[in-house]
Amino acid sequence: MFQPLSNVAGNRGFIYRASYVPYEGMAEDLPVPAHGDELPRSYVRAWAEDKYRLLYLYDKLFSRGIKNKWTHRVYIDLFSGPGQVIVQGSGKLLWGSPILALSVQDKFDKYIFCDSSASYVDALRKRVDLLFPTIDVSYVVGDCNEKVEEVCGYIPKASKDNTVLSFCFVDPFNLRVKFSTIRRIADHFVDFLVLLALHMDANRNVRLYTNPKNRRIDDFLGQSEWRSRWSGLKGDMEFPRFLAEEYAQQMQTLGYLAVPFHRMKQIRSDERNLPLYHLALFSRNELAGKYWDQVLKYSTPQRRFWN
Repeated sequence: MFQPLSNVAGNRGFIYRASYVPYEGMAEDLPVPAHGDELPRSYVRAWAEDKYRLLYLYDKLFSRGIKNKWTHRVYIDLFSGPGQVIVQGSGKLLWGSPILALSVQDKFDKYIFCDSSASYVDALRKRVDLLFPTIDVSYVVGDCNEKVEEVCGYIPKASKDNTVLSFCFVDPFNLRVKFSTIRRIADHFVDFLVLLALHMDANRNVRLYTNPKNRRIDDFLGQSEWRSRWSGLKGDMEFPRFLAEEYAQQMQTLGYLAVPFHRMKQIRSDERNLPLYHLALFSRNELAGKYWDQVLKYSTPQRRFWN
């Protein structure tokens, strides 16, 4: 459990102790299957089930582990979507990440949902109003890189008597999230679960992105010196792993614990078993890593819980 000790200059100076209490019931305490409605949905591929399963289990452990230990527990989703998705090919309906986060037993005190699609945000708002009418939710319409100040504006201000811990889910389909956006949110006390599109974007576009005129990776990593390091490693390391380690090192400059490549959960395609992306958890406290390790125990296909 988290035990607040002090708060100096807001959350950046916040110190806490933690003890790990395993939660053995999470495989049984699962969300109900999504039901149909007339609102817009987004489309996903079958492997999205793995991502949602991992996210939901971590949501539960995080919200339960810090219950009653902080004044405010905040959930942030930078690519919230409409709240419900449909699996291409099967037509299966799944709840999206916002509804999963809202469904945990020990609910967060505050939810912040951001998406670039106004129609998706409107659909999400209607679903949330219907399913969770009493929950404190704020909505942001627009690209998270452009709306980061608005997102941060909804995070309660921390003080000695008002402790705030947030969990931010970053779920882009490419490397579009600028490190400056992550850095700004990290000015608060925040844990991140980040989808790193290392294969589905970076590896497919390595020639384009290594061109000095292209700034996609510069913005993604928050620095431009990576090309010289990559030039010296080509042939000895795959581009996705190189970027993953560079990203983890950048997170360390913000005070986050080191995350080795093998602790980033790889998600593969169902059709050809090709690597797509990695889910990386970043925290300033070791307790989060222990929760993440427990979540990964339930990451095998045999543990699917949507049926």
